[in-house]
Amino acid sequence: MLNVGKIEEGFVLDHIKAGKSLELYDHLQLDKLDCTVAIIKNARSNKMGKKDILKVECDINMLDLDVLAFIDHSITVNVIKNGEIVEKKALVLPAEIRNVIRCHNPRCITSIEQELPHIFYLADPDKEVYRCRYCEEKYLDSAK
Repeated sequence: MLNVGKIEEGFVLDHIKAGKSLELYDHLQLDKLDCTVAIIKNARSNKMGKKDILKVECDINMLDLDVLAFIDHSITVNVIKNGEIVEKKALVLPAEIRNVIRCHNPRCITSIEQELPHIFYLADPDKEVYRCRYCEEKYLDSAK
């Protein structure tokens, strides 16, 4: 059995789909933070079969919940203070996301104007459909 020590201050991202923890690590830009990060891949889970877990020892305010919710809003966010879970944050799909995904429409202005931010808005919350703010192109993600 693998034993990863508890953290005193920070957050634990639980119920991440197996194999998605490194994608989250990149999108949350955890490599740019000066903090301790533990990535647990393919942990056994009664609910999911296998899951990933991220343990991050830093201020919860450094976490971009919108990016996290866009990638997978079913992830559990446990806020840790003094070694104990003090809050569980619920994730909701953000109304807008910036510079997380790119528009694949070759005629979109973002293909020509490289410095423009890639902005997508939530067009259909029920079907979790995002569209490009500039050209209305639907974002297609094979994993979603």
